[in-house]
Amino acid sequence: MGSPLAARLRSPAVRTSIFYATLFTSGAVSNPFLPIWLSERGIGTGEIGVINAAPIFAMIVINMIVGRLADRASDWRTVIVIGSIIAAIPPIFLLFRDDYVSILIIWTLLIVPFQAIAPVVDAAAYRMTRRTGMDFGAIRVWGTIGFVAVTLVAGVVLDRMGAGAFVPLLIAVSLLRALVSLGLPLFRSPDEYSRPMHPIDAPINPLIAIRLGQLWRPWFLMTLIGAALLHGSHMMQMGFGALIWAEEGIPGWVIGILWAVAPTAEILAMVYFERITKRFAARHLILLGCLCGALRWWGFALEPDIWVLVLLQTLHLATVGLTFLGITNFIANWTSEDIAAEAQSFFVMIRQVVTVVTLLGFGILAGTMGAGAFYVAAILSAIGAVMVVVSLVLMNPKRENAQVVI
Repeated sequence: MGSPLAARLRSPAVRTSIFYATLFTSGAVSNPFLPIWLSERGIGTGEIGVINAAPIFAMIVINMIVGRLADRASDWRTVIVIGSIIAAIPPIFLLFRDDYVSILIIWTLLIVPFQAIAPVVDAAAYRMTRRTGMDFGAIRVWGTIGFVAVTLVAGVVLDRMGAGAFVPLLIAVSLLRALVSLGLPLFRSPDEYSRPMHPIDAPINPLIAIRLGQLWRPWFLMTLIGAALLHGSHMMQMGFGALIWAEEGIPGWVIGILWAVAPTAEILAMVYFERITKRFAARHLILLGCLCGALRWWGFALEPDIWVLVLLQTLHLATVGLTFLGITNFIANWTSEDIAAEAQSFFVMIRQVVTVVTLLGFGILAGTMGAGAFYVAAILSAIGAVMVVVSLVLMNPKRENAQVVI
């Protein structure tokens, strides 16, 4: 008879948590330090924006296809494992090529499969936890914990060893994610949680979408666009924040800490996921995230002291943590499980369109305005808040809170 610990480690929740701990580690290495690595190779801010935007642009074309395939597959796990393995191969080629065109192609091949599986992982894990009564936040939080840990390690390693360590770190975490994906559970298979939450033949609410075309309702679409604009505002920080800080003389290890503060604050949102989603309407969380985003980026534009940057980074709890909980819950509340991954991918597609535009735009603005480009990010967040308010006016959030999980 196996030990209780061994049985726990084999549980779907733990196996999914372990994978989440590796899911965002490539981003933990690349988000803060890719701009610095590229800059050392003579690549300008405009070209950095193109490198960051190219894979996202490619995903706009294929994202919905991946979501549909995942929903049609016998289990979402299949797409997740295949995508993880494919994503582990391209970083190896960065050891041999470092010119602009080669990096552009390799980076696109690296990011596309990761971007493809991310919404599928969220949809699969969230639907599994709703059926079983597990706490999604307790599982999803390990993605943030893994991100924080790798960000701190990468900051120390790159500060001591220089940008030459960037590619080996990226390869290591990509291979680790592929290996861990092989241990993922079958999200649909076990009998104890095989029943769909919102079966097509008996939807609990006529407003719940059972086909992709039903996602185009104005009140639904405006919420997705508002959340996408907030996400797009982060591209100034994601693409150029570390580079601006480095140019201001902030050392690599401090940049690593600044980047780690943000997802550390996000952990609080994940830990209290169940309490938060039961107490607040999903769109209220997204609205709060947009307002905090406007405050955060406006503060960044003022080029404050490091301790103020730390405080502003804690707003990540709302701009990413609460917004992620809000949009995930919002989509799950109003869509059938039969289109779970496709619905999540639909939002990601909208988000990617906004991301491409903002990355390219911020690439130009960062080169001409420096930290002043964060003012534009603040305006984007504020527009996102307006979109969510319009959605709240069109559809009373009380109907959202009245959703019953069966």
